[in-house]
Parts: sequence; structure tokens; C-alpha cells
Amino acid sequence: MSVITTSAVNPVLRVAPAAPAEAAAYFRAGLAFHADVSDVAAALAADGDPGFAVLDSRSTESWDQGHIPGAVHLPTALIPEQAERLLDKSVPVVTYCWGPGCNGATRAALALAELGFRVKEMLGGFEYWAREGFPYETREGEARREADPLTAPVEAEDCGC
Repeated sequence: MSVITTSAVNPVLRVAPAAPAEAAAYFRAGLAFHADVSDVAAALAADGDPGFAVLDSRSTESWDQGHIPGAVHLPTALIPEQAERLLDKSVPVVTYCWGPGCNGATRAALALAELGFRVKEMLGGFEYWAREGFPYETREGEARREADPLTAPVEAEDCGC
């Protein structure tokens, strides 16, 4: 076992990694707040009720360009006035927006949590949904892109995560 000293100049190890128990608590907490695109897709594709609702927090124009089949469209600004009419508080909600460069899903998740909903954010958003080759709906109908081999290797069943 190697020991990390405070004199290490490596920028990765300048601040030592957390103790294993602290790291486990941190990563366990992260999984309570986030869902992976592939996991959401697998749950939605399985027979039966996935046990959660999917919420697209983007604008109507973005929704029309493409959204996850079965998702509820509710822009973040409208959550306080419409969420309780459109969603069941007993069902967890998975929020998404455009992608990693957008915090709309985070803001939507916060708004829902403040109203008493159990919520997770889908990491990668609609961008990674489409990049991984999952089907989506547009104003014109169903669509699907070829999977990006950098996000969804062709030969792999899943990312191995």
C-alpha cells in the first residue's frame, strides 16, 4: 500500500482521496440523486410499470425537436403551478433537460423536491439519450439516431457501469 504525502506535486493527489467509508457514503448519496440514461432506458423498455415518471423540463420548442417517449412535458418555470396536477407524489420523478451543459433538470428536480416529490436527475439528459441510440419522439413522429460508439459501444450490452 502506498502512502500519499503532503509534499506530492501531482495535482490529482495534492488533496488526498477521502477515506473509503467517506467515499462510499459520498458515492451512495450521489446514486440517490442521479440516474443513468441507460438505466432509465432499460427500466422504460422492460415490461410493466418502471416505478417512476420521466419529466422533460425544457421549452416547447426543445420538446418538439425530440423527447423521451412517455415523458411528461413540464418546463421548470411551470412546475410550481402544474406539477401536482400532472404528477403523482407517490411516484418518483426522473427529470432531464438538454445535456450535461444544462442545469435545467437540476432546477426542475429542486422545484419538485420543494413541493414534496421524490426525484432524481437523469445524467446526460436528452443529448445522451439520443447519442446512445435510444428512440425518441419529435413533432414529426418517432426517431432514432445511430448510437455514438463513444457513448454506447456497438458490441457492448451496456457500459459495464
